[in-house]
Order: sequence, then structure tokens, then C-alpha cells
Amino acid sequence: MTSTVRPAQSTEAVKRPGRWLALSVLVLAVLLVAVDATVLGLATPYISEDLNPSGTQLLWIGDVYSFVIAGLLVSMGSLGDRIGRKRILLGGATAFGALSVLNAYATTPGLMILARALLGVAGATLMPATLALIRNIFHDPRERSLAVGIWGATASAGTAVGPVAGGFLLEHFWWGSVFLINLPVMAVLVLVGIRTLPESRNPHPGPWDLGSVLLSLVGVIALVYAVKEAATHGPTGMTLGTGLVGAAALYGFVHRQLTMPVPLLDMRLFRRRGFSGAVLADLLTVLGMSGLVFFLSQYLQLVQDRRPFEAGLAELPAAVGAVTAGLVAGRAARRFSVRAVVSGGLAAVGVALAALTTLGESTGYPVLGAALLVVGVGAGFSFTVTADVILSGVPKDQAGAASAVSETAYELGAALGIALLGSIVTGVYRGFTGPSGTPAGAHESLGAAVQAAAQLSPHRAEALLDAARDSFVHGLHLASGAGAAVLLTASAAAWFLLKDQTLEGAG
Repeated sequence: MTSTVRPAQSTEAVKRPGRWLALSVLVLAVLLVAVDATVLGLATPYISEDLNPSGTQLLWIGDVYSFVIAGLLVSMGSLGDRIGRKRILLGGATAFGALSVLNAYATTPGLMILARALLGVAGATLMPATLALIRNIFHDPRERSLAVGIWGATASAGTAVGPVAGGFLLEHFWWGSVFLINLPVMAVLVLVGIRTLPESRNPHPGPWDLGSVLLSLVGVIALVYAVKEAATHGPTGMTLGTGLVGAAALYGFVHRQLTMPVPLLDMRLFRRRGFSGAVLADLLTVLGMSGLVFFLSQYLQLVQDRRPFEAGLAELPAAVGAVTAGLVAGRAARRFSVRAVVSGGLAAVGVALAALTTLGESTGYPVLGAALLVVGVGAGFSFTVTADVILSGVPKDQAGAASAVSETAYELGAALGIALLGSIVTGVYRGFTGPSGTPAGAHESLGAAVQAAAQLSPHRAEALLDAARDSFVHGLHLASGAGAAVLLTASAAAWFLLKDQTLEGAG
């Protein structure tokens, strides 16, 4: 149990030996999650060919991880505050590695969805613990900003490492190999983390309330599921009922937190405008970007006929931009202002997404590469500064719960983005008209159309692929336009909500 740092001890705390080595362990956990998220998109065409999922199952494979992790992040962040953040991080990393093996060897769409869901349970322990430990290891505000920037830059680097390493593996091995790259990272994390990470927890934690855990999980999953189904199949009595169950569970969760002596999540955090504004900005940003990210690898491979490794390299500018911006974001926010950096970053992403509405089957790479670079720079500035605002605005004892709120916004945005914007792409795609004799399965996904075309005569195969690719690109245009609108709205909201917000150590 860590003791409260008094002013006389602050210099010693700031100079804590081994803090940067401890940070290297924490960013390995971030790398683990980021790589897993990106390699899935690259492997999607191969999963489609091998497991033959329906369009709905394919979306579930893509977003069930986010559903589960979003539902459990607050609970796991709070659990880490209670039992120890180091303990839950190392336990979660071990489980994450073991479940990666189950993902790699899934043999049916149902098993793959289950494996992704269980991976979400393990993943929910990792991200809040890493940010909370940063809050407790780095007491100097400027050092903490740099540490958060490195944390964010590593997540962005994972989005680069994932596609490149995944593309190499996909060209030489079966698709399950992309999940097995988690194992060596997990092993290093656990072995080094045992020796270098300090333990920290809330000295007065209160009980871990299982009722709150269940209400949070049911509320988030039911509500997001209802949105996903309504976006895919239109509103029905079933989706309305599920949505009402989710809303009721979340209302019960909030009410329970307000009445408990020691709540799982202190709802008073949301009274702070900077905290609420940063959380909302994160949610809207990821929502606007996720649909594009999920389908970009399919565009590069199945529309532009790029090899997996080449497709991975094509996505590199976004990660390079995010890494660069993340490392200087704290300094920029202190020199200018928090709201200028966050709003400017989000506006840049919105403009870049709008530019992607011009993509075609034969669009040259410079246009796509430039747009991805701007997306990376804008997101790197925004995410790093909002994470710093969230961390610096709460007591150290509540760092896990606060970090979990931040990550919940991220994962909830990802789930909603894939559900809503992904459903736009899927809905538009299904409406294409192929040549006579086009198999019904070709309308499930672009990967299925490519597979179906291999069974047709050359002339009919070409006609099928032209129609399917044109419809897919049209859907991508609409999703990019919708994402641009969301990002520009988020930029305006951040400008007002983050007014007068500053980072510690400014001036």
C-alpha cells in the first residue's frame, strides 16, 4: 500500500528510481492491445474466407471485443484500485496471452465471437491499470505529460506494428498467426513487470460491488447491441426492448453509485467540466473514426488488390503522425491551450475524413497517405491531451476508475462506430446488382464476393467484382462523410467544454 506523498517528499517522489523502466513495461501492455485491435482488420478477409461468417457475424467478430471491454472497464478499473493495479495488470496480461491462442485456433464464427468476447474480459484489466500506474508513478506534471504522450504514442505505434507484422505473417502463415504475436509481448511484460512495477491501490477502497458490476455490463452491452441491430436491420420491438433494458440498467447503475457510501465509480467526477468534456471528445472521436478503420484494410486488399504486407505499410502514415503528435502534445497544450490543441486536432481529422469521400478504386496512394497522416496527427494531439486532462483532474486513489471512464469512452465509441458506420457500409454494399447467377452469399461481404467470383466464368466474375467493389466504395464514402460530421461536431463541443482548461505545470 502506498503512502500519501507529502510536500517534503515530493522531490524524492518525482525522482523515483526506475520510473522510466516501469513505463516501458506499461507501454508493452498498451502495445499488446493496440496490435490485437489492428491485426484483426487485416485478417478479416482471410477469416471471412476460412470461417465463412455471415455479414452480421463478421460485424460481431469485429465489435464484440469492444462491447465486452466497454462493459467491464469501469468495474476492472475500480477492482484495480481495490486489489492493486500491478496485480490486476499482470493477471490480465497473462489471461490475454492465453486467450490469444483461443482466437488463433477458432474453427467456427461462433467460437471466434466467443474468443473475442473472452479476450475483451482480459483486455478490460489492462488499459485502466496502465494509465492509473502512470498517475501514481509520475508526480511531476510535465514528466507525467511526457509519460502519457509516450503511452499514447505506443498505442499509435501498435497500429503500425500490427498491420506490418500482421501483413508479413498473413503472407507466410495462416490467419491465426496474427494473434500469436501477443505471446512474446505478454511474456516480457509479465517477467519484467513483476520486478519493476510498484504496487498501488486505494487505501480506503470499500467493497467491490457485484451488483454495480452486473448493471454496468448489462447496461452497456444491451444498449450498444440495440443500436447495432437497429442500424443493421431497422428498429424492431426486439431492439427497442433491448435498448430499454440497457438504459434501465445504466440508470440503476448511476442511482446505485449515488447512494452507496463508497461507490464503484464516483459520479461526482462528471461535475468537472474538463473531465466530462475530455471523455465526450474521446467517445465522439473514436465513433467517427472506427467505421473507417475497420473497413480500410478491406479497401486496400479487396478493392485495390494490395498484398497484406503492402496494405499494412499503406496504413503507416496514421501511426507515424500519431506518434509524433503524441510526444509534443503536452508541450503544445501548455504553450497554446488545451481547447485549441484538442479542437484543432479533431477538426483536422474531420477534414481528412471528408477528403476520403473522394476515394475510388484507382485512387493513387498519395491522396490516401496524406489523409491518413493528417488523421494520425490530429488524433495524436487530441487523445494525448484529453488523457492528461482526465488523469490530472482526479485524486491518485481514484486513478483506476477515472482511467477506466476514459477507456470506456474509447471502447464504447469504437463499438458504436463499427455498429453505425460499419452498418452504413454493409447496408449500402448489400444493395449491389451483380450478373445473373450471382450467389446470394456474395452480398454478405466483399470477401464473400471475391470468393464467389472465383467460381464463375471470367466475364461474370469481372462483372460481379466491379459491381461489388463499386458498391463497397460508395458505402465507404457515406461512412467517411458521416465520420467527418461527427468529428467536426466533436471539435466544436471540445472548444466550448474545455474552455479555461489547463494542464498542471502550465505557465
